[in-house]
Amino acid sequence: MASYKTIAALERAITKCTACPRLVAHCTTVAVEKKRAYRDDNYWGKPVPGFGDREAKLLIIGLAPAAHGANRTGRMFTGDSSGDWLYGALHKYGFANQSNSTSRNDGMVLDNCYISAAARCAPPQNKPTTSEMNNCEPFLKAELELMKPTVVIALGRIGWERYLKAAGWWTRLAPKERPPFGHNVSTEMPDGNRLICSYHPSRQNTNTGKLTRTMWEGIFGNARTFLG
Repeated sequence: MASYKTIAALERAITKCTACPRLVAHCTTVAVEKKRAYRDDNYWGKPVPGFGDREAKLLIIGLAPAAHGANRTGRMFTGDSSGDWLYGALHKYGFANQSNSTSRNDGMVLDNCYISAAARCAPPQNKPTTSEMNNCEPFLKAELELMKPTVVIALGRIGWERYLKAAGWWTRLAPKERPPFGHNVSTEMPDGNRLICSYHPSRQNTNTGKLTRTMWEGIFGNARTFLG
């Protein structure tokens, strides 16, 4: 994987990636077939780069673009219910200038916050394979190296694991020394940075009550406290 001098260069490289044929085919097919509700939309249909303040000290790591969310709009967590939860909380705690995210041209601006993901293409059944996430890992590693965030919010167990691997902690720490995953489990890492774990705001979690608004917003309140 090439080295990148800036986040902007990294974002451009992500959109051109064709490392995973299965994902490339799926994104393209979804963009052509579309969802009836969005049949008049011009789907993005390719890898989705990170989004936000390129000098941010808060990095959020999700799972992957949704087929009719970010794969449609071309921006992380934009155009679906998970994005409604995320941007609503970011706005409440001063990381976003508005609470609704509907398109790349809706005026959304993030302050001291950047949104990334374990996988950059929408996967079938929302399940990227391990090898596909491994192909994406250098992108996350480059974001960590270029941005040097001091607080990381990992959404879901996959976001937690992929952060630990990209940051090198998975191999440097013995299994019993790795920070545990759990909702709102906050760990100071050996380098002094802060890792906050959260359940993912998927409908599977929000519709069942496994993740409530209070639980969710507490994550961002804690992040704001750590960042000052």
